[in-house]
Amino acid sequence: MVVYGAVHVLIAWLALQVAFGGDAKRTDSKGALTELADGGAWLLWTVAIGLVAFAVWQLILAFVGYTYIGEKRKRLSKRVGSAARAVTASGIAFGAFKYATSGSSGSESDQQQKELTAQVLAWPGGQWIVGAVAIGVLVIAGVIAYKGVKKSFEKDLDMSRAPSWVEPVGRVGWIGKGVAYGVIGVLVGLAALNADPEQAGGMDKALHTLAEQPYGMFLLSAVAVGIAAFGVYCFVAARALKE
Repeated sequence: MVVYGAVHVLIAWLALQVAFGGDAKRTDSKGALTELADGGAWLLWTVAIGLVAFAVWQLILAFVGYTYIGEKRKRLSKRVGSAARAVTASGIAFGAFKYATSGSSGSESDQQQKELTAQVLAWPGGQWIVGAVAIGVLVIAGVIAYKGVKKSFEKDLDMSRAPSWVEPVGRVGWIGKGVAYGVIGVLVGLAALNADPEQAGGMDKALHTLAEQPYGMFLLSAVAVGIAAFGVYCFVAARALKE
């Protein structure tokens, strides 16, 4: 959980560099791995091993976790969320392992998404499929942000083991991450509406798109602070999460 949080803090740092005219080229997990590589291969190995452990833990939770939640529907949604985090962490861990062994984190994730979007758009009804994916991402973004608004993340924590400042930090973190996912959903939706895979993209394009808007420096800075706050929340959750 600590490593997962650290990746978010690094992404936030890269986003702030872009917001203030820095030279960060990528503002996603690949960019974070590039930053870590400057500190030595041992950092990449540490992150990779930590994320593998996190992914295994989330996978276990996806099957048998959240027994403290009585309502089956809510327990199922928590387990689906853990499964999604296991997939995400596994992907970043794979990139870290590849970077540590070959000096490259692999192909560009945004370009991969554009190529996949182009393939799907070429299918019969492809625009509808991509549109459905966009709606799904927007729903996930809404759920993430709503969790921050309603402070429902506190239900996952043993508050007796959490500092008092976890509430504002958690709220800012969950809302900020939700906004970032929301921008990704909008980009995928535009790709569907215009049948243009070039408009699709992941976290890197989402954050750069924010930077290109009017008052982009302030928008991107606000989202970066949110992503950093989510990383700090992860540090607290590593100690205070309910079993």
